[in-house]
Amino acid sequence: MLGRLNHVAIAVADAEKAAKIYGTAFGAEISATVPLPEHGVITVFATLPNTKIEFIQPLGEDSPITKFVERNPDGGIHHICYEVPDILAARDKLMSEGARVLGDGTPKIGAHGKPVLFLHPKDFSGALVEIEQS
Repeated sequence: MLGRLNHVAIAVADAEKAAKIYGTAFGAEISATVPLPEHGVITVFATLPNTKIEFIQPLGEDSPITKFVERNPDGGIHHICYEVPDILAARDKLMSEGARVLGDGTPKIGAHGKPVLFLHPKDFSGALVEIEQS
């Protein structure tokens, strides 16, 4: 069921500035800055040969990552994202095994234009997990 690692997300105060560091230091291709109001974040991706790094910054005062960035002003790893072939089947299987899906369990469209869900970090060794339909 679990596919490849899609990206690691780092929450920062300035996503564009953080991504440029990866572009300069590692020669990563840097995406355009994309606001995602439904998720309350602004995203920028640094594409590496085997995965992507997503830089997310709060969008608006009610952003779900505002407190995270306040606690980690220099930035910090926020979540990891794995691809799944069928997000609804993955959700149902995970829930049947006791995993908690954040929100109401309905997938939202993520930064790649595909359905995503987030899983409670207490169910995954302290890591916030995002699953994205491949």
